[in-house]
Amino acid sequence: MFKKILIANRGEIALRIIWACRELGISTVAVYSEADAHSLHVKFADEDVCIGPAPASDSYLNISSILSAAEITGADAVHPGYGFLSESAHFAEVCEACNLTFIGPSPEILRLVGDKVRARQTMSAGGVPVLPGSDSALASGEEVERVADEIGFPLIIKAVAGGGGKGMRVVRSSDGLESAVSVARQEAGASFADDRVYVEKLLEEPRHVEFQIMADNHGNQVHLGERECSIQRRHQKIIEESPSTALTPALREAMAKSAITAARVSHYTNAGTVEFLLDRDGSFYFIEMNARIQVEHPVTEMVTGIDLIKEQIRVAAGETLGYSQRQVKWRGHSIECRINAECPDTFVPSPGLITSFHLPGGPGVRIDTAAHSQLNVSPYYDSMIAKLITHGNDRAEAIFRMRRSLEVMVVEGIKTNIPLHLRIINDPDFLIGRLSTGYLNRLLASGDTDVTGNAASAEGSA
Repeated sequence: MFKKILIANRGEIALRIIWACRELGISTVAVYSEADAHSLHVKFADEDVCIGPAPASDSYLNISSILSAAEITGADAVHPGYGFLSESAHFAEVCEACNLTFIGPSPEILRLVGDKVRARQTMSAGGVPVLPGSDSALASGEEVERVADEIGFPLIIKAVAGGGGKGMRVVRSSDGLESAVSVARQEAGASFADDRVYVEKLLEEPRHVEFQIMADNHGNQVHLGERECSIQRRHQKIIEESPSTALTPALREAMAKSAITAARVSHYTNAGTVEFLLDRDGSFYFIEMNARIQVEHPVTEMVTGIDLIKEQIRVAAGETLGYSQRQVKWRGHSIECRINAECPDTFVPSPGLITSFHLPGGPGVRIDTAAHSQLNVSPYYDSMIAKLITHGNDRAEAIFRMRRSLEVMVVEGIKTNIPLHLRIINDPDFLIGRLSTGYLNRLLASGDTDVTGNAASAEGSA
């Protein structure tokens, strides 16, 4: 087992890794930017090293500074968390060259699943269903037009190296095709230094369902169930839950089998997520693999009782999974709401000083956060300040616990999206599980306000 792990991240995920390391008896090193000098992950790590100015490009994405911090502190492993360098094959490769264990998949796997076209090809060859689309990257508008003629409209143009909704454009007719390709390529080049794009058939109002997988270096692979991630804005998830209300036992088994197949054909190791789109007729299609821990991993932990961060560390240290697929059990229902520092109506970030911070508690309530009263929320990083997770014996109880937790959560001094979460959690369609990736747009277009019946404002606790 490792003696000391450097955490190449910040915020709540850095704290989450620190807690797992403490339970495993492993020392931790926090790295931080000048903007995060007083952050909780710095306070609670065993050692800390400043790695640069506030901009992520000068700190949390600065590989040489991170490796220098590992060298001077004597760390023998690096946990990248999510975001930043977590899916960088180059970073994983450099860590290996410096005799540091990268807690995640190998560079080869990261390159495979990070290239959306190669991943599609690999999955299709292995029998995992993929959406109709291009079999390779498309270098010209003419090639895109050819594929569009074959699969028909509507379609979606995607960046080969994409993620987070960047380099994506929906096209519903040939009239907008040329400009959409141009914009997608420009955005992809600016975001990923790779302007290649490919095309897939667009499903109307699908559900986004992902399966958590865990695989060791000894050929053992298991899935830990699914997460419903259909409530999104601009391709960014807002609420996740497990299990999905859409899956029958037979459909769950079929999707889980495909997730395990995806892990097998990609020779995957460590924690990962296989993401599917689920059509209204029950057909499902692979869209991508996320080769890291996910923001929404707590809902899987709540229903399985398995600590995914500790599992990541054990697997990276060469241990075998301590359980078989038959030994994985699921209990109850869990929901996660991402609490963001942003205007709930426009989604514009709301950085600034948190003047008051009160968290809910009680049975079945979990908070993952690095925020606190008098914290200055930085404009340099992601706006998420907390994850509110509830668990119940069934979905109704998980919803009740989420509702009362949102109602008493206080965040003053900045705006948050708590009012939006309350609106969703009280919406009739949400309550019966009638969800799709278009759900939030429909809800916002309905014009309803403050479904809680309270005189809530966007600033403060609601």
